Amino acid sequence: MEVYEKTIKVQEDDLDDLNHVNNVRYVQWMQDIAKEHWQEKAPEELVNTTVWVVLTHHITYKSAAKLNDPILIKTYITKSKGPVSVRVVEMYNKENLQLLVKSKTEWCLLNSETFKPMRISPEIESIFIT
Repeated sequence: MEVYEKTIKVQEDDLDDLNHVNNVRYVQWMQDIAKEHWQEKAPEELVNTTVWVVLTHHITYKSAAKLNDPILIKTYITKSKGPVSVRVVEMYNKENLQLLVKSKTEWCLLNSETFKPMRISPEIESIFIT
């Protein structure tokens, strides 16, 4: 499977009232890395003619991140069927590799003009799942 990753550093704007990363920020990072992965690896024609929408998020919060913590974010696709793809995102404290968050999201591929679901092609599967 194709794993895409990046590292970010927790900023003050990422924190909640407990001085931990806000849960909403984790969700934003999940969406951001999914979009980046798609835009970097998918052919330009597909990027320009399709859009992904979230069907479900399943998130497990394991530990808290704090200001200035380096966060290693990894994402990969585990499977796809019809128009639905299952993407996993894992976030770790990069210094000690402690798992902070793990999520599984079902994304649906849509035609960007009609907003109707599109079957995930073997071409897309070969890029992201092999």
